[in-house]
Amino acid sequence: MSVGMASVVMASLSRGVRNIACERRIVRTHRRSKENAPMPLPSYAHGASSVPLLGETIGDNLDRIAARFPDRDAVVAVHQNRRLSYREFAAETDRLAKALIASGVQHGERVGIWSPNSLEWVLAQYGTSKCGAVLVNVNPAYRLHEVEYALQQSGVSTLIVLDRYKTSEYLTMVREVRGALPLLREVVIVGDEPPGDGEREWDAYLARAAECDDATLAARKARCQFDEAINIQYTSGTTGFPKGATLSHHNILNNGFFIGEGCRYTDADRVCVPVPFYHCFGMVLGNLAITTHGATIVIPNWTFDPALTLEAVQAERCTSLYGVPTMFIAELALPNFASYDLSTLRTGIMAGSPCPVEVMKRVQNEMHMPEVTICYGMTETSPVSTQTLTDDPVEKRTGTVGRVHPHIEVKIVDAEGEIVPRNTPGELCTRGYSVMLGYWENPEATAGAIDSARYMHTGDIATMDDDGYVNISGRIKDMVIRGGENIYPREIEEFLYTHQAIKDVQVVGVPDEKYGEELCAWVVLNDGANATADEIREFCRGQIAHYKIPRYVMFVDGWPMTVSGKVQKYKMREESIRTLGLERAAAVVTA
Repeated sequence: MSVGMASVVMASLSRGVRNIACERRIVRTHRRSKENAPMPLPSYAHGASSVPLLGETIGDNLDRIAARFPDRDAVVAVHQNRRLSYREFAAETDRLAKALIASGVQHGERVGIWSPNSLEWVLAQYGTSKCGAVLVNVNPAYRLHEVEYALQQSGVSTLIVLDRYKTSEYLTMVREVRGALPLLREVVIVGDEPPGDGEREWDAYLARAAECDDATLAARKARCQFDEAINIQYTSGTTGFPKGATLSHHNILNNGFFIGEGCRYTDADRVCVPVPFYHCFGMVLGNLAITTHGATIVIPNWTFDPALTLEAVQAERCTSLYGVPTMFIAELALPNFASYDLSTLRTGIMAGSPCPVEVMKRVQNEMHMPEVTICYGMTETSPVSTQTLTDDPVEKRTGTVGRVHPHIEVKIVDAEGEIVPRNTPGELCTRGYSVMLGYWENPEATAGAIDSARYMHTGDIATMDDDGYVNISGRIKDMVIRGGENIYPREIEEFLYTHQAIKDVQVVGVPDEKYGEELCAWVVLNDGANATADEIREFCRGQIAHYKIPRYVMFVDGWPMTVSGKVQKYKMREESIRTLGLERAAAVVTA
């Protein structure tokens, strides 16, 4: 999720939104002038909680949990046929921490990991935290230019890398860019590729742990402070280079803990995590939410595969399943879906992008997940700011992203930064322990994201209802303005999901010479289903306002997405312009 100062990003709402904001202030002033008229509730909420924040490091928390549940499964890597109890997991993370220390990794040095999901990834996450190194998550989708930038910008000194996966030759790419990375001293290889100069195989690297005694490790652990940097996650942007959101132990450990509380996790839970670890969904909502409760991390595969995911749920008797909406859609669409025994499931998390209500209902009913929750957040806020709870009313769990998280504040503001009344759209801002330390060595970008009151500006359009539940209607930059009418694509998508022939749908704005913008629906049909653009438009007539009916309908097999499951609507807009021949309209200059 990209960010920006309210005064900058909200400008993209155009004069139409500014006029609306002005009209709302006039209405509020008029209301205040009425004698005894009730003041409207502001769109602000604070997550007051009797449960205190955890004041410890990630490593100390793991050791404390391991002492409490030593024989419970901590991590099960199904695809690697590996299984570690909490006792074994704590010992292995200690061993990696010792190997890092023996290899000369100093407190605060950056250690990168470039790999899809694996046991080694989880060990790296916790092992670096125990010796005070800063883990740098490298997106498995990166290629030469991107990986060179991330490693150089963060100053990685040690890189853990999978040698290859499918068509991704990770080690080959590292060797190609290494000459441009003078700070990169050593590469640790996971896989079968023989090491070259400055490289060492994973097991051989771990063997260095024998050179570091327990007292030295204990001293390094004691030096770690819970509010110092421990993780850099690069955010994907539509333009320019990605920015490294820098997070502390305090940020992500507490966020993971309270996410797990929201799911009602105990040491009896077994959580299937098919979402990528390099992203906050995998390493915080996944790993940290799980280990802070003594539950079990179940890794079904290197990357998402719907069949392997459901096989892991069945074989490991999982009680919880994670995914972005497209993952759940793919699982539900498996021809043999009904053959999987998912009866042990009770909860899970759907996040990453807005969830269609109809999909949410199917997950609850057909996947035996009545307590599934929705989380909303962004990398820069550790990431979760709001979450539905397992006992929330069904309509709130299917139609909102829940209420503010414990110890966090949220507010919704207009184009001028003023808090709007409840049930009024504006930009969602969040403040609290979860807000990142900043963008790594990028103070200008940090100042453009976090205001002087330490509120993070999300760039998301949201409303807050009278009960404090938040609904996300889209990105500010994704809002479509057609002839002065503000249209939120998600509203159109939710309606189109009710069409029996439509499996999945995304709506984007495309340029139009008369109205400024028009709607274009990208539609994926159910297997064996048929529909025409005219039929879909006719389905909309009389059901939604005429200006919300998509002028264009494109039938596709899918759309561009990030590795973490976010739909790249800017790419869809570019492709729509090319396919529909709208270059002339796109060239029109507007004020």
